[in-house]
Amino acid sequence: MNLTTLRSNHSDIMNCEVKDSTGLNDFQKLSNEFGIAIPKVGIERFRIPLRFLHSDGTIMSHDCEASMFVFCDADKNGVNMSRFCTILQEESEQGDIDSKFFKSILRRYRADLRDNNSEELIPESFLKLNFRYPIKQKSLKSNNWGWQYYECSLEGHENKDGQIDMSLTINYEYSSTCPCSLSMAKQYEQSHANNEITEGNGIATAHSQRSNAIVTIKYNVEKPVSINRLIELMRKAIPTETQSLVKRIDEQAFAILNGENPMFVEHASRRISTVLNQEESIIHWSAKVEHFESLHSHNAVAYISK
Repeated sequence: MNLTTLRSNHSDIMNCEVKDSTGLNDFQKLSNEFGIAIPKVGIERFRIPLRFLHSDGTIMSHDCEASMFVFCDADKNGVNMSRFCTILQEESEQGDIDSKFFKSILRRYRADLRDNNSEELIPESFLKLNFRYPIKQKSLKSNNWGWQYYECSLEGHENKDGQIDMSLTINYEYSSTCPCSLSMAKQYEQSHANNEITEGNGIATAHSQRSNAIVTIKYNVEKPVSINRLIELMRKAIPTETQSLVKRIDEQAFAILNGENPMFVEHASRRISTVLNQEESIIHWSAKVEHFESLHSHNAVAYISK
C-alpha cells in the first residue's frame, strides 16, 4: 500500500460511507488499508472515583486513573473509545471494586466494543486501575494513629479463551539501616569510650535511608489477594515501615526497630522472597527493591521474583 492513499481531501472527509444513528460520518467502522493488527488500543488516564471495601468493613471512594484496552483486528479501522468509559462508569455504579467487577468489565469490553453482535468476541481485553489506598496505621508506642497511603494498581486481562489473569502492585516504603555503617558506628563508640580513639565526640550515627519496594503479585481471579493482605505480608517481611504519625516515644521505638533490623538491599529482597513464597494464594510475584542512599549519590537496587 502506498502511504499517499492515506492523505485525505475534502471529498474523502465528507463522503464517509458509514453513518452513525444520528447521521454523522462514522470513520471508526470503516475497514483499513494496512491489514495490521494492534495488540492493545484504548484509553489511559481516564479519571473516575471508585469504591473499595476495606478490611475493617468500611467502604471508601478513591480517585482512580483507568487504562482500558482491547485487541484490534487487522481489518478494523479503530475501536469505539467512548464505550470504554461508559462501560466502566455503568459497572462502577453496581458495587465495589472486586474480582466480580473485573470479570464483568473485561467481558463487556470484548462483547460491547464489537461493531455488531454477529461478530465473534474481541480476542483480548485489559483494565488497569491506578490509585492511592489509605490504611489506618497505629503508632508504635503512643496511643495515636495516622493514614498511611500506598500507591497501588489492580490489573486484569481476559484472553480469547475467557481466562482472566489478575495482578496487584503496591509501593511499600520503609527505612533501612546499613549493617556495615551500624557496625562501624558502634566500633567507633566503643573505641572512643576506651580512649583508643579521640576523634569526634564519642557518638556516631549509622546511615539509614528511606527505601521502597514495588511488589507485583499475580493471583487467581477466583481466589483474590487483598491489598490489606499484601501489606500485612510486607510488614512481616520488612517491619521498618515508614510511620505516618509519631511522638518522641514512637521515634525512639522506630530507632530501636531499625537497630534490630539492619539490612542491605540484598537482605530486604530476600526477606520479601521468603515471606511471599510461603503464600499459596500468590501464583507469581516480582519486586524492585530500592534503597535511596543517604551516604552515596547513587541508589542500591535489587530485582527479584518467584
